[in-house]
Parts: sequence; C-alpha cells; structure tokens
Amino acid sequence: MKKIYLILTHTGTILSRIIKIYTKDEFTHVSIALDEELDEMYSFGRLNPYNPFIGGFVHENINYGTFKRFKYTQANIYSLEIDDNQYNKLKGIINYIKLTKNLHKFNIIGLIAVGFHKKIQSNDSFYCAEFVKYVLEKSEIINDLPDTIKPEDFKDIENANLIFQGKLRDYNKYKINLLEKMKLVNSRKAVI
Repeated sequence: MKKIYLILTHTGTILSRIIKIYTKDEFTHVSIALDEELDEMYSFGRLNPYNPFIGGFVHENINYGTFKRFKYTQANIYSLEIDDNQYNKLKGIINYIKLTKNLHKFNIIGLIAVGFHKKIQSNDSFYCAEFVKYVLEKSEIINDLPDTIKPEDFKDIENANLIFQGKLRDYNKYKINLLEKMKLVNSRKAVI
C-alpha cells in the first residue's frame, strides 16, 4: 500500500480571490502529491509566480514558485491510501503528462465556466481540479467525482484523511513535530 496526498490551497492572489467570490468555497486550487514531503506535487496552474495569465502543467513545491511568493497560502492536506498498482498507474500518467507538457494547455475557459456551474472541456487542457480528477480516474482510484469539478469537491473523497490544516509553509514544521512526538512515544515504550 502507498499514500498519496491531495493539497487544497488558497493563495490569496487576485485570481484566487475572484474564484472564491464566484464559488463561495474556502479553497481555490488543488494539487496531487506522490510523497509525504510534497516534493512530487503536481497540478495545472501558473507557470510563472508573477504572471497569472500563463498557465500549464506545474511541478509545485512549498519552497519555490507560487507557494514561496504567496507565503500565507492556507491549506488542507489529505492523505489517501491506495494499492501499489494504482500508485504505479498514477505515477505513470503524471510522468506522461510531465513529458508531454507542451501538448497540454491551461483550461482558463473551463475554469471560468465552473463559476457558473458549467463544464467546458477542451482536449488536452486542464485547470487544477480537472487535472487531479483526470489522473485519479485514469488510475482507477476514484470514479465518482462531480462532472463539473472544483477543488472543494476533493474534501468529500471517501477514505481521505485530513492530516494538516494551516499555512502551507508550516507543513514541514508540523511533520518535524510529529516525528519528534513519535520518537518520544517509541522511546517511552522501549523504557517500559
């Protein structure tokens, strides 16, 4: 068994605030990560942290790019346990999109349409939630997500466990504190 991570965020950018007004949702972006450290975190979003109008497939990281620039980004992080076969399919699909990223565009029209509860899908283009939904469905992990998908919809995934809430930049501190607590508990068990 393996774990993957769904990261729901709200950066507070002008675009994310506009999306929040239309959707009335807490979170305006979603990413998927293949590791607990979030080093392998992917989505469709801004290619340049300073330009919201040019988007595409992005390898995201807490410490660089958009999340570094918008250091007060709020996040909910969910873990989801999947089998090895699903994990390998997921990783393969993401790697394929990574290798062919120039063929995939950012679906800005689809993103705008979601605010009006409409779906406009064009071939080989995604906004963040469409991308995460696509890779989860193609990997046969989840098949019952809404047709018109928003980041908030990922909160309702069965068996997804909320593991972190707060500023995204504090996630690493949270993990370090958790590891220290686990070591302390294990050392106490060893003494007993």
